[in-house]
Amino acid sequence: MTSFSLGDTDFLRDGQPHQVISGAIHYFRVHPDQWQDRIRKARLMGLNTIETYVAWNAHEPRRGEWDASGWNDLGRFLDLIHAEGLDAIVRPGPYICAEWHNGGLPVWLTGSVEGLRSSAADFLVEVSAYLRRVYDIVAPRQIDRGGPVVLVQIENEYGAYGSDRAYLEALVAVTRDAGITVPLTTVDQPVDQMLSDGSLPELHKTGSFGSRSAERLATLRRHQSTGPLMCSEFWDGWFDWWGGVHHTTDVATAAADLDELLAAGASVNIYMFHGGTNFALTNGANHKGRYLPLVTSYDYDAPLDEAGNPTEKFFAFREVIARYAPVPDELPAAAEAAPAFEVSLTPARAWTDLAAPTSTTAQPETFDALGHLSALVRYDTELAGARGGLLVVDEVRDLAWVSVDDRVVGTLSRTRHDRAIRIPDGRTLSILVEDQGRVNYDHRLGEEKGLIGEITLDGAPVTGWRSTPLDVAAIAAEVGTEIDAELDTPAVADAADVLKTGPAAWTGSFTLDAPTDLFLDTMAWSKGYAFVNGFFLGRYWRNGPQRTLSVPAPATREGANRLVVLELENVVEPRAVFVGAPSLGDTEE
Repeated sequence: MTSFSLGDTDFLRDGQPHQVISGAIHYFRVHPDQWQDRIRKARLMGLNTIETYVAWNAHEPRRGEWDASGWNDLGRFLDLIHAEGLDAIVRPGPYICAEWHNGGLPVWLTGSVEGLRSSAADFLVEVSAYLRRVYDIVAPRQIDRGGPVVLVQIENEYGAYGSDRAYLEALVAVTRDAGITVPLTTVDQPVDQMLSDGSLPELHKTGSFGSRSAERLATLRRHQSTGPLMCSEFWDGWFDWWGGVHHTTDVATAAADLDELLAAGASVNIYMFHGGTNFALTNGANHKGRYLPLVTSYDYDAPLDEAGNPTEKFFAFREVIARYAPVPDELPAAAEAAPAFEVSLTPARAWTDLAAPTSTTAQPETFDALGHLSALVRYDTELAGARGGLLVVDEVRDLAWVSVDDRVVGTLSRTRHDRAIRIPDGRTLSILVEDQGRVNYDHRLGEEKGLIGEITLDGAPVTGWRSTPLDVAAIAAEVGTEIDAELDTPAVADAADVLKTGPAAWTGSFTLDAPTDLFLDTMAWSKGYAFVNGFFLGRYWRNGPQRTLSVPAPATREGANRLVVLELENVVEPRAVFVGAPSLGDTEE
């Protein structure tokens, strides 16, 4: 069996110096049927290793319901890496950040356990159980057992969060007890305090940065006098948020920074090699004084774009890598334009009007109290004396549509710091609240969603709320089933009438000669969720910057295909437009 260890200045593979040239692919952001394609293209760029996080909340969204199949088949992902002749780095967290909702921690955990990311006893019990399940998959796939795994990371940028050495020691103990024998690493930004607080003497420190490589490596060396230097998160791009711009990095500058790293003899993990997509409702959010939910695309301006096609950065990085390591002669096929066509949309029905429960609570129940993992909860109450006035909510998390007697009055937005709206006289007040994505770092991990705190009308408390969870994926499936059951065009009101009623489901169909990647332009719509053949593409929003949703080929099929759109506001034009290439928005000049 092959050995992998730490030398005085290098990683050692069977005792010989070895430079790790790795790239990140998150299996949970890529359709499983496309894993092999992305891994193969990593090899063609010259990478010898693939790195992935493990998203706890993808594997165990509900307590005790562990899933390691399909999209969550980490074992198969690692086996495909091995079959391609590459090594693997596994970063199981438990916290991963990654611009992934709740930083990878399950909502049931963050809502029920105190002392997140610490040596608190209850937290360690849950984390230990999680890590053992992950290591059941990883341990038999280590390099010294004939598999691809050469490194395993402990926690993730912990020095930016805490300094609980007992916590890190507990994670190491669980990891070693579970049979992990490869070297263990930590990663932190090359800041003295973070490097000091985020690791232990027995763990190998690595850095996370995207520029000024020589300076950052020098800082890392001051904290670790021997062992290989490694940037295990070389940031080659950035992420986007709704209402912002599409972020890109200069190709030549990124390539020069990579060259500087490799020339120094350092190992590297390029974050990201292929970003993929925050399908369904998996996007995270930033909050540095202002809440900024992240977009559906996780393109990241990576060497492989969101659809898995090589970019200019791919070839620039390949040229750099070829100066330091063998690179295959083979090149990936050039991207072909996707089919471009239009589909008429037919209004199906209203979809946010599910019957409310008969029971009431004094205050609206949060998503968390309801155990609700989907995007929406509708809150209804009867107005005393059918009187309107100034409605004030302590906090909205994250976006709310306010209606009186089914007439939309306006919105309250966490991003805009909205808390108040004047409502007209009426009997029933309804507030539809969207969880736009959970903050993925720091002290806001696990914060509750919904209407938070007291709600008043002209200063008087409003009580007696009915809380109705809306599962958007389940509703889309129902709409699709209803439409498929119709032999003819479903009987609905005139499209103009449907538009006036507020949220409406729309459907369309299209025919393909074979499964193929598609790009769905959503700019003729306002805000909502889109599905192809039941596959949840994710969120769309005219707020931008992203204007196309990526449709992976395995979600399509030869022959008839069904599109379902759950619109929250209004469809500007009743049509779906498929375009030849992704459009992720304007960039900064």
